[in-house]
Amino acid sequence: MALLSFKKRDIPQARPAAAEVEAFLKGYSIEVMPRTAEKVENFRDLLAPGTRVYIAHIEGTPIEEMVATARRLAREGYPVMPHFPARIIKDRATLEDWIAMYQGEAGVDQGLILAGGVAQPVGDFDSAIGLLETGLFDKAGFKRLHVAGHPEGNRDIDPDGSSTNVDAALRWKNTFNETTDAEMALATQFAFDAKPIIAWADALKDAGITLPIHIGIAGPAKLQTLIKFAIACGVGPSLKVLQKRAMDVSKLLLPYEPSDVVTELALHKAANPDFNIEQVHVFPLGGIKASATWAIDNGGEGTRPANLT
Repeated sequence: MALLSFKKRDIPQARPAAAEVEAFLKGYSIEVMPRTAEKVENFRDLLAPGTRVYIAHIEGTPIEEMVATARRLAREGYPVMPHFPARIIKDRATLEDWIAMYQGEAGVDQGLILAGGVAQPVGDFDSAIGLLETGLFDKAGFKRLHVAGHPEGNRDIDPDGSSTNVDAALRWKNTFNETTDAEMALATQFAFDAKPIIAWADALKDAGITLPIHIGIAGPAKLQTLIKFAIACGVGPSLKVLQKRAMDVSKLLLPYEPSDVVTELALHKAANPDFNIEQVHVFPLGGIKASATWAIDNGGEGTRPANLT
């Protein structure tokens, strides 16, 4: 039995999404882990054809489980973008082996290249730059390489609360974009307030950073769950949005949905077509089904599941 058995009449007709939101959500991507993907019987019941699925590689997850998840998603018809966290990759030979496994078993030709949330590197690499400098992704013919973006900074990279190191890394990656054959983009940490996101994106453009942005958005979840993840991931100014919601008794027990932040960003994009946020990337902190259902309810035809097309 399918996890989410939609029929045409099950797709809400009484809540048509604004045209701006539908346009903004078109082509959105979503993130899974091997253990969360196992809970989904058929991704085609949840995701539109062509939806990019990132696979987060958490420290301790065997590469074999990552590759098996990539293979399953590819067989269901989805482009797969596994994480390549520098600090858990021992050396160049290990990276080359991982790339070969992903390509040989799942046809992977794209990846999210990042430092990873590990304090001490297990081997030769401590940053995304180190992985990109190997040239192995271009050698393997990767068509798309994404790197991390931090709209509210990153205390792991800049402990003093500045953006000095993050900005320097972005400048390097922007230059690398001119030399690689792969398409590049910034895939960002999630945030809950549109205004700091817009200010950050505009500041990047003013600084000459031309990489398009795939903005991270937290999917529907319990408020307590989101606050826990926000603190753990170092979300900054927009955490106040959750704290304010937590003080409102009428909203405290209701699941959070990202409709407000997405609508504000969508309207800004519609009014400013050259705005450098290109797509939405959803972190399904409350579960894959909840996030996919929210996207279906708000994204119109562009988010209709493959099994309904």
